[in-house]
Amino acid sequence: MDAHRYASLATRRRSGAEVATPVWFAERDGRLYVFTAGDSGKVKRLRHTPRVRLAPCDARGAIRGAWREGTARLVGDGAAAARAHAALRAKYGWRMRVLDLFSSLTGRIGRRAWIEIDLAPAPPSTDPAGAPRR
Repeated sequence: MDAHRYASLATRRRSGAEVATPVWFAERDGRLYVFTAGDSGKVKRLRHTPRVRLAPCDARGAIRGAWREGTARLVGDGAAAARAHAALRAKYGWRMRVLDLFSSLTGRIGRRAWIEIDLAPAPPSTDPAGAPRR
């Protein structure tokens, strides 16, 4: 999944309806990290339920792969947020640095929320005849 630039992060409303949003993400130590505005809908929905789904997508949210179930949590500890930020900087390079600069200039960088996602193991792939691939 980390080979993709964007992922569609689907969080759930109290009604159970999913809301999918394309996000930047990075993998570190077997977990995925995402950032968003601290007052975003994603943050509000994650406070209600940690269940999420993720799928590779393009910048507009068009799905480019299989959905995976996962559990997300808001990162509250500064060291974990720093690890998440470092992972995103390593993956996105100058793009993340430019975004950080503009976020600093507008005062938004301090209001970021960091999300840590544990994905369920991917199901084994099968060929069209149904036999497992090796």
